[in-house]
Amino acid sequence: MPESGIAARKKKSSKLYKFERDIRVSTSPGWNMENFDALGVGPVLYSPRGKRSFPPLLETPRLLIARSLGRPPADWEPFHDFWLVSDRMKNVLESVDREGVAFLRCETRSLRGEAPVYWLCDIVRELDVIDEEKSNFKVLDDGTDFRRYVGTAMDSTFVFREEVIGSAHIFRARFLNKVVCSQAMKDACKAAGLKGPRFGNPYINWG
Repeated sequence: MPESGIAARKKKSSKLYKFERDIRVSTSPGWNMENFDALGVGPVLYSPRGKRSFPPLLETPRLLIARSLGRPPADWEPFHDFWLVSDRMKNVLESVDREGVAFLRCETRSLRGEAPVYWLCDIVRELDVIDEEKSNFKVLDDGTDFRRYVGTAMDSTFVFREEVIGSAHIFRARFLNKVVCSQAMKDACKAAGLKGPRFGNPYINWG
């Protein structure tokens, strides 16, 4: 007997996950971008509009890591429009999907000896994966390429076109600006014991 539409969707949804910050790591991280004002980017560090990348910087980002500032930094920390990732997080992302990510090394220093290596990280692959006919949402379209989707109910769903994803293991879903990863990426992060990322269901409650 063929699977019902709901059962098939639940089975498919387990293959992809929202790749986001673990809210259980809620206390302030013990690092500070010492030379942020000298980077020449204004008050917020954004990717240039139109294509994901790092903006031109006047200096190399410099991190001070200190217990007096808070908890030890996790492997995956949100930072403006990007993330700060540890060396081992970078290694996992590159080993699973090198084409989907980009990195910029930061200078790091610690008040207690040698400082760990950290990188600015961006998820640079963006895919137009939403199947608008099968998904349940409302489109807010302002006549530009920057429209966005809004859920119509608590059980609203976003169905992805699997043929667009192909062999990608991490990507941004266009218009949602959410990072999505595969089962393989989730498994690799879990196997490495990485702290900071969380894996959620990408199909439900994306309003």
